[in-house]
Amino acid sequence: MNLNISYLMLILLSTSVFSQEQPIEKITVTASRASQKVLDVASNISWLDDESLRLIEQQHINQALVRIPGAWISRGNGQEHLTAIRSPVLTGTGGCGAFFIAQDGISLRAPGFCNVNQLFDANTEQASSLEVLRGPASTMYGSNAVHGVINVLTPNPFDTQQSSVSLSLGPHDYTRGMFSLSTTGEQHGFLLYGNVTKDAGYLQDSGYEQQKVNLIHQYQGGKWQIKNVLAVSNLKQETAGFISGFEVYKDASLKRQNPNPEAFRDSQSMRVYSQISYVENDTTSFTITPYIRSTDMQFLQHYLPWQPIEDNSHSSVGVQTQFQKYYGDLSWLSGFDVDYTQGQLTETQAEDFSPTLPAGIHYDYKVNATVYSPFAQLQWTATQQLILSAGVRYEHTKYDYDNRLSTGSACAQGIENCRFTRPEDQVVDYDEWSYQVNANYALTNNYRLYAQYSTGYRAPQATELFRLQAGQTVAELDAEDVNSIELGLRGKTDSLFYDVTLFSMQKDNFIFQDTDRQNISNGETSHRGIELVLSYHWQYFYASANGTFAKHQYDSNLTLSRINIKDNEIDTAPEHMGSAQLGWRTDSGSFIELEWVHQGNYYLDPENSAEYSGHNLLNLRTGWALNETLDIGVRVSNLTDEDYAERADFGFGSYRYFVGEFRSVYATVRYQY
Repeated sequence: MNLNISYLMLILLSTSVFSQEQPIEKITVTASRASQKVLDVASNISWLDDESLRLIEQQHINQALVRIPGAWISRGNGQEHLTAIRSPVLTGTGGCGAFFIAQDGISLRAPGFCNVNQLFDANTEQASSLEVLRGPASTMYGSNAVHGVINVLTPNPFDTQQSSVSLSLGPHDYTRGMFSLSTTGEQHGFLLYGNVTKDAGYLQDSGYEQQKVNLIHQYQGGKWQIKNVLAVSNLKQETAGFISGFEVYKDASLKRQNPNPEAFRDSQSMRVYSQISYVENDTTSFTITPYIRSTDMQFLQHYLPWQPIEDNSHSSVGVQTQFQKYYGDLSWLSGFDVDYTQGQLTETQAEDFSPTLPAGIHYDYKVNATVYSPFAQLQWTATQQLILSAGVRYEHTKYDYDNRLSTGSACAQGIENCRFTRPEDQVVDYDEWSYQVNANYALTNNYRLYAQYSTGYRAPQATELFRLQAGQTVAELDAEDVNSIELGLRGKTDSLFYDVTLFSMQKDNFIFQDTDRQNISNGETSHRGIELVLSYHWQYFYASANGTFAKHQYDSNLTLSRINIKDNEIDTAPEHMGSAQLGWRTDSGSFIELEWVHQGNYYLDPENSAEYSGHNLLNLRTGWALNETLDIGVRVSNLTDEDYAERADFGFGSYRYFVGEFRSVYATVRYQY
C-alpha cells in the first residue's frame, strides 16, 4: 500500500475524536448490543458524544462524521449524502444497503428497502451520541451491516436536567431553531425535542426546509426500565444537480449554477418503538423492543438525462428480543429479530426521451418482505487479562413481489433494447449465516490489544431484484458476503488516548450493473488499511485527530467497463483522509477550535482514467458562555474559501461535481432554563 508519509507524520504529530469524557469510562451499547466499557470492546468503536455534536453544530451530517476514522459521508445538495465506511462511496446498483444505519439499534429503513440518503431521517443534531462500527457486524445486526454500522442514540430524559431553545443564522437565508423540553419525576421522565431548518442553498434554486421532532418517555422502577420513543421527520428540498466540465468547481462564473432547477426531493419518516428491559440481580436481563416504521419519498432522478420521478414507500412492524445471562466467567447473549414490511415503488416519466426511454409508467410494484433472525454470542473471561467471545446469526429473508403493470418491456411493441423491464410476479428468498470471533487482551489496566474475525452479508435489495433493465427478466443475485480480519491496539494515560486498527476485508458476490445494464453479482473487491485515533488534553487545551490509509481494489475480471479492471482502484475511494482539531475549552463551556479536514485524491471511474486531486479545508468554531443560562457561538466553515468538490464523478462522458460550500459564517444563540 502506497501511503502518504507526510500526511501520516502530520496525523501522528497532531493527535483524535474530541470528547471531554475519559475514554476508559465511556460505555458503548453498539459494539455488542449491550452496555460495555470501551476498553473491553474486542473490535473497533468510535463515537461522538452530545458535547461534541453541540460544539460542531452541524448543517450537514458530514461535518460531524469527518471526526470518525474510516468514514466519509459525502455531501450532496441540501441534506442528500452518500456513505463510505471502510469502503468507497457506494452509488447505483449494489451501492445501497451496505451500511446498517439505525436509531437506538433499530434500522432507519427496512431490510431490502434502503435509501442512500437515509441518515437525514434521524435527528443526529440532538442525539446523545453517534456510535460507529467499521467493517462487518452482521452477527449483531443482520443484513446490511457489511461495511459498517452508524447508531444514533437518543437521550435519556433523566440525564437531561434543563430545557433549552436556540436560534442559528447563516448565509443564503439559513435559519435553524432548536428546542428541548424536559421534565422528570421519581420514576417517569419526559423529553420533547426537535429542530426546524430553512436554507435557501448556496447554489441557485437549491434550498430546503426540514423538521425533526422526537418525544421520549422513560420509566425506571426497580427491576424494570421502559423507554418509549416517537421520531418523525419531514424534508422538502429543491435539489441542485452536478455541474459538468473539468474542474468547473473552480470557475467563479459557473460554480453557483444549478443545471437541474426542476429537481426536488420530498421525504417523510416515522418510527415508534418501546424498549422494555428487565434486570435481575445484575446477572440476568431481558429486553423486548417492538417497533413500527414508515417512510415515504418522492424525488426527481435528475442525474439521469431522461429525468424520471420515483415514488417509494414502505411500512413495517417488527420486534427485537434479547436475553443476557452471566455464569461466573461466562456470559450468554442471545436474541430473535423479526421484521415484516410492505413496500411499493413507482417510476414515471413525463415526456418521451427516445423510443427506448418512453414517457409513462416504467415500474409499479409492491413487495412484501419478511425477515426473521436468531442470534447468539458467548463471552468467556479466560484470565484476568484475556476475554474471548464468539457469535453466530442465521437470517431468513423472503420477498413476495407483485407487478401491477404488464410483464416485460415498458416500450411500444416492436421497440428493441428497451431500457425498462418488468419481471413477472415471483417469490425470492435468502438464507444466510454470519460469524464473529474476537479477543481482548489487557497488556495493562489501560492498554488493550484486540483482534476480530467477522463476516457480513447483504441480501439483494428490492430494487436490484425487481427494477430491471434491457430485457433482463430475472435477477439471479446472490447475497453479498464480506470476510474481515482486524487487529488493534487501544490505550490511555491521564492525558492521552489512542486507538490504532489494521484491517483486511474481502468482499464476494458484489452486485453491480454490467455494460449490458444487467444486474449481476459476481464481483469481488478487497479493502485493506490502517485507521488511527489519537487525542491529547492538557488543562483546558486539547489536540485531536483521526486518519485513514486504505486501498480499495477490484479483485475480479468485472465487465463494469470495456477493459479489464482487475487490480484497479475502486472509484471514489481515497487512499488517505482524516481531520485534526486544536482547541481550548473551559468548564463554563466557552471554547475555540481550529479544524483541518483532509480529503485525498481518488479516481472517478473503474478504468482509473479520471481523477479528483483532493482538498484541504480549515474550519473555525468559537463560543462564549455569557452566564449560566445564555451562550452564543460562531462557526466559520471553509475559512480560506477553498474551491473544492464535495464529490467528484465521471458519467455520460463528462467530469461532474457537487460543489463545496464557500466560506460561510453561522451564529447561534442558546438559552437554557
